[in-house]
Amino acid sequence: MTRDWDALLTRARAGDKRATARLISGVEEGGGTARAVLDQVWPRTGRARVFGITGPPGAGKSTLTNALTKCWRQAGLRVGILAVDPTSPFTGGAILGDRVRMGELTLDEGVFIRSMGTRGRLGGLSPASSGAIHVLDACGFDLILVETVGVGQSEVAVVETADVVLVLTVSGLGDDVQAIKAGILEIGDLFAVNKADRPGADRTANELRTMLSLGEEDKQELPVLLVSAAQNQGVAELCRAMEERFRQLEDSGELARRRTIRLQSELLTQIRDGMERRLLAPLLEGADFRQAMETFQARKGSPYQWAEEFVRQINMGGSGYGMHES
Repeated sequence: MTRDWDALLTRARAGDKRATARLISGVEEGGGTARAVLDQVWPRTGRARVFGITGPPGAGKSTLTNALTKCWRQAGLRVGILAVDPTSPFTGGAILGDRVRMGELTLDEGVFIRSMGTRGRLGGLSPASSGAIHVLDACGFDLILVETVGVGQSEVAVVETADVVLVLTVSGLGDDVQAIKAGILEIGDLFAVNKADRPGADRTANELRTMLSLGEEDKQELPVLLVSAAQNQGVAELCRAMEERFRQLEDSGELARRRTIRLQSELLTQIRDGMERRLLAPLLEGADFRQAMETFQARKGSPYQWAEEFVRQINMGGSGYGMHES
C-alpha cells in the first residue's frame, strides 16, 4: 500500500509523534520507500542543529543525553533524539536500553525519541541514521541529538552526520585516555568527563587536555568540561559550550564546509547503492557468476582478471555478463 507521505509529514510537523515514527520507519525500510520519504522531506531540511554524543561504553551517554534535553527544553527548544543501540542477534531490532533510561522524556510533547539498531554496521550508527535526521529536521525539531552505541577507537561515523561532536568519557575505565584516543579524539569538537563527583575525574580531564594539546603549535584549544549528568552538575555549562562551539563553526565557515562534505558523501552513497542494485545484484544471481566462481575455486582462472573485464565491458556500454575464462 502506498502511503501519503505528504499527509504524514504535515501531521508530523504539527506534533504528531506517530506520524514522525512512520516517516522514520519508511526510511529504515530502504529502497523505493526510503527514497519516497526523503524526496518529500528534503525541501524542508537544513535548519536543525545536529549534535553527536559519542564515547566508550559506560561513560553515561544516555544519562547525559537525558540531562541535556531537559536543559534545552527549559529554553523552549524542540529536541529529537536518535539513540543508537546494539542490534539484537535474534530479532535484528534495537536493544532499547537507551529508551528505558530516557523514559520520563517520552511524555514531553516537545521531545521525540527513536531507538535505532546498528544492524551490525561498524561506526556506532545505524545505516538509516542520516535519513532519520533529515526526517526530524523536516518535522521542525530545533535540535537533533545523535547518541551512538558505545564506540571504540575506529568507530567514528558520527562525524559524518553531526554538526558538533561531543566526546564523553569517565574516569575508572582502566587506562582512561587509552580508552578514547586515536580516531575518537580526532573527531571531537569538545569533550566532557562524566561522573565528575568520582575520584580521578580531574586527572582524566587533565590527561585529555594534555593529549589534545599535542601536535600543531597553532592548534585550537578544545574545551574539556567536567559534568555529573546524574546529579545535573555542569549540564547547563555543557549546553552553553556546545552552542558556543556551533556558533564558532558557523562564523568561521567550517560548518558550511562540513555540511557540504556530508551532503557529497550521502550523494555518493546513494549512487553506489543504486549501482549495486542495478549491476551487482543481477550479476550475483546469474549463472555466469556461479560458473566463474567454480572456475576460480578450481584455480583455472583469475578473479582479478575477471573483475577487470567485467568493469571494462560496463565502461564500453556492455552488460558485463557472459564472460568466461580465456
